[in-house]
Amino acid sequence: MSRPKVMVLHASGTNRDVEAAYACELAGGQAEIVHVNQLAAGIRRLRDYAMLVLPGGFSYGDDLGAGSLLALDLRHRFRDEMEQFIEEGRPVLGICNGFQALVKSGFLPFHLPQAQGRGHPPRRAATLAFNRSARFECRWVYLKPNPHSPCVFTRGLQELLYVPVAHGEGRFLADDEAVWHRLKANDQIALTYVDCQGNPVDYPGNPNGSPEGVAGISNERGNVFGLMPHPEDHVLPYQRPRWTRGESGGSGLAIFRAGIEYAQNLFGG
Repeated sequence: MSRPKVMVLHASGTNRDVEAAYACELAGGQAEIVHVNQLAAGIRRLRDYAMLVLPGGFSYGDDLGAGSLLALDLRHRFRDEMEQFIEEGRPVLGICNGFQALVKSGFLPFHLPQAQGRGHPPRRAATLAFNRSARFECRWVYLKPNPHSPCVFTRGLQELLYVPVAHGEGRFLADDEAVWHRLKANDQIALTYVDCQGNPVDYPGNPNGSPEGVAGISNERGNVFGLMPHPEDHVLPYQRPRWTRGESGGSGLAIFRAGIEYAQNLFGG
């Protein structure tokens, strides 16, 4: 059986593409790092891949805000391809900067109708704002999967994940209470920050101050998923802190395996 092809899309400034590609390879995928200009020029086509990963980093230097310029690419340059890719059920994973781009482009968590009427683009349902601490946060955190979530990347995950965060703008904020209600009703909050026992936690365990402890969100269908922590930075046993003292488990590789398995079952590579 062939391995599903995974596009790891990066732009100038992205710096976690190699790690994301390696995680996809370990999980059983066939990863290729593709620059946005290759996609725009037609050198690579999104429809030729079974899965899309938007890795972390600082795409376009975050010059107009974290993930904002990449979000413009997704919403305008690649909108038709992205919409078709998602509509076909193909999995999309956005990590940190990639999560920011998916939210700011409106692909997560869902589109809201524009108040001005027809002819205007839909407004965003949420954003990722500056951390409540007003500083860059870099530490290891525990994440609890929501067993009821439709998210294909967390499906079947039972143990807590233990992965690092490294971001300055990761506080998930919904547009209004109606958005929060919809997110909860659809179980779209796929991952939350918790302590080592799986209990809700405040700062620093919740590094950015996201309400409800939001660490990762899926779309309603479950095939688009974004998270602020970096699962690609814990895919080998010796990447875990204190592994020499016998600590183990919580690998972020489980997220990639779930996504690759889903793509394999749907498209067979």
